[in-house]
Amino acid sequence: MNHTVPTFFTPASTNRPPNYEMLKEEHEVDVLGVPHNPAPPTSTTSVPDRVIWSLFNTLFMNFSCLGFIAFAYSVKSRDRKMVGDLTGAQAYASTAKYLNIWALILGIIMTILLIIIPILILQVYQ
Repeated sequence: MNHTVPTFFTPASTNRPPNYEMLKEEHEVDVLGVPHNPAPPTSTTSVPDRVIWSLFNTLFMNFSCLGFIAFAYSVKSRDRKMVGDLTGAQAYASTAKYLNIWALILGIIMTILLIIIPILILQVYQ
């Protein structure tokens, strides 16, 4: 079986000008240097970023905007995790967790009150 390695053509060998993405990447390599860690870090500890929970609180139980703030912290936690800063990711995830807990508690209390108070008012006036 004959295995051939595909030949990759550089812009110089194709007689075409380089595209914007190639120039941008070459410029970044010149300015910033070669990436020290091109792959996302793998770790045995997983930092939960709680984005789904925050999104649920943002969309359904967003009393006093705690769900939206928790969502912002969850996204920051995910960004920190992708960069490899597990300590920062854990700090943001912890803040998002507490904000989500408070948003959930306040959302449940407000929902219960919005159901019970009209029932009590109707019973008084009947």
